Amino acid sequence: MSAVGTYFYSIFHSLYTVVVGMKITIKHLFTRSATVQYPTVKMKIPERARNRLYVNIDDCIGCDQCSMACPVDCITIDTIKSTPDVDLGLTSKNTKKRLYVPRFDIDIAKCCYCGLCVWPCPTDCIVMTDVYEFSEYDRKNLIYSFSNMTADEIAGAKERLKKYDEEQAAKKAAIAAAAAEKAAAPMTPLPPKPELPAS
Repeated sequence: MSAVGTYFYSIFHSLYTVVVGMKITIKHLFTRSATVQYPTVKMKIPERARNRLYVNIDDCIGCDQCSMACPVDCITIDTIKSTPDVDLGLTSKNTKKRLYVPRFDIDIAKCCYCGLCVWPCPTDCIVMTDVYEFSEYDRKNLIYSFSNMTADEIAGAKERLKKYDEEQAAKKAAIAAAAAEKAAAPMTPLPPKPELPAS
């Protein structure tokens, strides 16, 4: 191609690309706007959207399965074993509660909204909500604590467990001592076998 041909081809190509771009722009000028006037108008969230986590602590049995499933370790759970004389009640799925949950924290700043913690929960106490607006000025406010136990209740539960463990240890020690004493006692000789009559 000659220099003159290349020159005119470049001009044509430049005008063509401008026309193609303007065609798209003009087409969008006459279509209805899809802008949502946020925050006065909000889009409907899909039913299975993954947003902020919520924990119904009354249904939590402290199994720690959600924490183990979390890939970023944003869930922290502490538990205290209850003693047999304490009835912690049942969950909404009629599962007996055997552990106190003095701490159930979710650091939502670490959360990657994968939803992996929701499915292993046997009592369905942890769920993804449709709340997506929870920005904060302080990062500490993004750590959500769901436990409703007071400091006195936690101290009381620990004290009861400590007392129960001491009682059980004393019982085991007494049983072991009795077994040792029985083993150390002299054995009484067996009576002689009666002789069988000769046939």
